[in-house]
Amino acid sequence: MAALLVALPNIAFPHVIPDDVTVQMFAKPEGDRLHLLVRVPFTALADIIFPSRADGELDLPQVDAMLASAAKTWISDWIDLYEDDALLPKPQVVETRVSLPYDTSFASYEEAWAHLQGPRLPGSVEVFPDQALLDVLFDYPIRSDRSEFAVHSRLARLAVRVVTTLRFVPVAGVIRTYGYQGDPGLFSLDPGWSQAVRRFVPLGFFQILKGTDYLLFLFCAALLFRRSPALIPFVAAFTVAHSITLIASAYGFAPEALWFPVLFETLIAVSIVYMAFENIIAGTPAQYRGLIAFGFGLAYGFGFSFALRPALQFGGSHVLASILSFNIGVELGQFLILGLLIPALNLLFRFGVPERIATIFLAALAAHTGWHRMIDRARWLSTSQFFNWTGDPALLAAAQRWLIVALILAALAYLVFGALRPRVLSPMKTHEPAV
Repeated sequence: MAALLVALPNIAFPHVIPDDVTVQMFAKPEGDRLHLLVRVPFTALADIIFPSRADGELDLPQVDAMLASAAKTWISDWIDLYEDDALLPKPQVVETRVSLPYDTSFASYEEAWAHLQGPRLPGSVEVFPDQALLDVLFDYPIRSDRSEFAVHSRLARLAVRVVTTLRFVPVAGVIRTYGYQGDPGLFSLDPGWSQAVRRFVPLGFFQILKGTDYLLFLFCAALLFRRSPALIPFVAAFTVAHSITLIASAYGFAPEALWFPVLFETLIAVSIVYMAFENIIAGTPAQYRGLIAFGFGLAYGFGFSFALRPALQFGGSHVLASILSFNIGVELGQFLILGLLIPALNLLFRFGVPERIATIFLAALAAHTGWHRMIDRARWLSTSQFFNWTGDPALLAAAQRWLIVALILAALAYLVFGALRPRVLSPMKTHEPAV
């Protein structure tokens, strides 16, 4: 193979994957057909060499004859549509068109439909392959236009980065617009609440499992409370806090600035360092650890929301059900991790190295990781607009709102823990000797 490549240096290999591709789609059930209108750039059809003139422009009459086959190979074979959980057969290619780069007919379904039913570009039009657009009308046979439809678009193979806009036009109801990058998996075009629950519980569950920051924090908590009933109020305070900020952020009560996610990722790294040093030196009194857990939980709620918000569109109109389902998934993942870590640590300390030495060693590893993440994120923040703020009124208003919310939450937490503390400590003073 190496000798062949050296011997044939002038051969041009056509398979070049573009960096960025934008796909536009409309899906509309109508009678016994589901119409799927798709627009992709010619650059996405990497393995097809279209006929061209001497100056490199497309030879449109010859190109038109190839479009149906290209649309099937590169588009419809990689889109799966479902009706009531049953996979629909491959569609019929009804119409194809070559469009110019400034064509705006895909601004609405009606305009795109009229465009695909209208005349083709004249053969004399000059357009290069890297400028042209391919528009296709597919028809899928369906039983009813009022069925439940779902789609799995696997067009991520068209480029390094594929951004898709899919608009579903139902027979009755509002048009739903989905915008996603890559392959989002199978999703319903008009989901019910049960479908939202089935989608978002696993999403929350796997979100906490794949987040190394969350895993390190829970590892430090399990290391600290592995034999203490204080783990329950600690986890409860953490759960309540991250639920509050998760719901608030999902409903848009958070700034959209680029520095905002990094700020809370920095605070999350701080929480790992703090929990690691708690295992090493135990510097915080036990009665205040609930407040610490509550404060860190607020930061983690924002961290969870950064993964949730782009996916909320797949919950349709059931926003609250989607958020709560995601939160339930997070809690299930959290309980699973703690349920595995605590017995594993107890087993390690029972049959392994001395407990105190192992605790310090493991906590030091977690502190080392958290420290480097904290420094890296803080360095990014130091160069961002957060430290060069010029006076954005909207940002100031958002900061004021969150400051008021934080003060209210802090006051409530202080009252709750202050009310519970005497009840918890008084039996200890009455029935247990001082140590």
